[in-house]
Amino acid sequence: MPSPFPRRTLLQAVAAVAAGAGRMSAQDASHVHQHAAQAATKTGGAYQPQLLSPHEYKTVRELADIIIPPDGADPGGAGAGAAEFIDLLAANNEKLKAVWLSGLGWLDHEARRRCGRNFVDAAVEVRKQILDDIAFRKNSTPELAPGIRFFDWARRMVVDAYFTSPAGVKALGFVGNTGMAEFTVPKESLEYALARSPFKQL
Repeated sequence: MPSPFPRRTLLQAVAAVAAGAGRMSAQDASHVHQHAAQAATKTGGAYQPQLLSPHEYKTVRELADIIIPPDGADPGGAGAGAAEFIDLLAANNEKLKAVWLSGLGWLDHEARRRCGRNFVDAAVEVRKQILDDIAFRKNSTPELAPGIRFFDWARRMVVDAYFTSPAGVKALGFVGNTGMAEFTVPKESLEYALARSPFKQL
């Protein structure tokens, strides 16, 4: 059944949930992935960012693959559409727009301060050190605090994008409403539940 709301309105509503640090439902996230796929189809198969510049978009893709790396034939964050997901949400919410544009700017500024190059052009060791420094709140200093806040958003949104994408759902092993001739509770699960049951002494 088609949605009674315009797609733009749905994107704005989902982006507002994400900006409020709420958890998007799988259905909401699916709307974002579907919109990204449709946008790519309209432009011949290549998604064209609505908010991010080509350089910023490349940086988000790099971050997505650092946060969730590819594993053999399985795609990482970038291959699962995290950059498209983030660009669409940020393009439809002022708070997310500010988070991503300022955060990506901070990342490039910090990389240039350390090695004279933007983040995506920096050596792997430099990128790793920057992200190691901003991965933990305990490392907070006046200089690193903006990067720590940004990377917290980046990790959360990349993970949300990945595990609501077809690749992420497959990685979780979720099969949906599939008929089963027989269902057997794993022995370990039974033992775990019974060990904590008030009836275990009976």
